[in-house]
Amino acid sequence: MAAKSSKAGRRKSRGPAMSPAEKAAYADVKQGIKNVERSIGDVQKGLRKAEKAIAADAKMRIRALRKEAKGQVASLKSKRREAAQLLKNLSAAAEGSWQDVKQSADQVIADARATAGGIADRLRAALQR
Repeated sequence: MAAKSSKAGRRKSRGPAMSPAEKAAYADVKQGIKNVERSIGDVQKGLRKAEKAIAADAKMRIRALRKEAKGQVASLKSKRREAAQLLKNLSAAAEGSWQDVKQSADQVIADARATAGGIADRLRAALQR
């Protein structure tokens, strides 16, 4: 004969029943946990929004830096052409006075290097912002 099982035998023991005050406290804690979860979701949403804004700002800054660098490179190329033309003209006019040609070329090259150094400094400063 099979043993009969009663409901009491199948039920797991949860401990003593909670009082109404304990149930209310439990519900308050449970609600607090839900509020914390909601707050975590809000913070994560805010972080995603901030990341998107930072990325958009970075892209805008990169475009501006590229545009500025493009203009500066064009300026340097112009100075290079100017130096080459000056060297050609001076060598033709100097008729053997290479010391004068070298001094003039050195001055033009020094100006171009100073300009390039200034450009590099401005770009480094912009990248460090």
